[in-house]
Amino acid sequence: MNNSNDSNSNSDNEKDSIVIVDDNPNNLQVLSSILQLAGFKVRPALSGEIALRAIGVSAPDLVLLDIRMPGMDGYETCRRLKADAVTRDIPVIFISALTETADKLAAFRAGGVDYVSKPFQAEEVLARVRTHLQLRHMQRQLESQVAERTAELRVTCDALRESQGQYRRMLEQTIQAIAFTIEKRDPYTAGHQARVSQLAVAIAQKLGLSPDQIDGIRLGGMIHDLGKISVPAEILSRPGRLTETELMLVKSHSEVGGDILRQVEFPWPVKDMILQHHERLDGSGYPNGLRGDEILLEARILAVADVVEAMASHRPYRAALGIEKALDELRCGSGRLYDSDVCRVCLRLFETEGYLLSPSLSN
Repeated sequence: MNNSNDSNSNSDNEKDSIVIVDDNPNNLQVLSSILQLAGFKVRPALSGEIALRAIGVSAPDLVLLDIRMPGMDGYETCRRLKADAVTRDIPVIFISALTETADKLAAFRAGGVDYVSKPFQAEEVLARVRTHLQLRHMQRQLESQVAERTAELRVTCDALRESQGQYRRMLEQTIQAIAFTIEKRDPYTAGHQARVSQLAVAIAQKLGLSPDQIDGIRLGGMIHDLGKISVPAEILSRPGRLTETELMLVKSHSEVGGDILRQVEFPWPVKDMILQHHERLDGSGYPNGLRGDEILLEARILAVADVVEAMASHRPYRAALGIEKALDELRCGSGRLYDSDVCRVCLRLFETEGYLLSPSLSN
């Protein structure tokens, strides 16, 4: 027990501190001698109350605890240690003359990590102490590594969020530039896309869509007529009725817009919004005659906003029909041409909540 091997093998544990709690001074002296010779710092305590006060001042790395003591017994002492966030992780080894299984189970239920029966062997005590101290050191190392990795991950996540934010801001600026370019070619519908976007966002909010979906709808609405860039300006601005050929050319804008964005990776289904915003629930829309839920929800929202804005505003080939005509169109087409939930929300916006289509181009 006192050979050089014991001393050398514990040179790494010189800073480990152990509190020994036992009401028998002889037991305290024997255990203290064993552990001090093995290189540990030892603090003896004759009662649970004294031990708790000492541990409260300076927490040890491990506690050796007797069970039968006057006043506060070992079980209660251990329970109090485990109830305190500062001391709950300190390993507690019970050393007791009680040998019944029920006594040992009670010790483990109180929070002990091990149990040594008296009379004890010095080698056994040292082996148990070293094992649990090693486990405690490994736990601390793991906690430290987890804290470091968590901090590194937090920095990475913050950088990723900032990068995503920059990416979205760039996308939005690009979309705004595209929208401005389209409207420069078609002065009669200047502001149409912005107003459709604004109304679609209001509908999406009332429907309870997620903020991310609403962002996508806002940006999709701003360029939903992107494909009109392929339609000659004189057709877009011509007063009077269009020929069948010219009308087919205008109708191609949703498909052209989808084709233009086919290679662009948006975090939202913008391409499908543009491609489908003229589809209708009964399959009478274009370009693909989609029906019902085959049509993206975002596209169904844009379809309603687009119809309302288009009918309420002036066009080269007709005067504005007015908002009441536009709302009548929704009432007649709800559930047949247009999504009934979207129509219901849109009608409520105008009829009970005082929503107005903004005349401003900046919207």
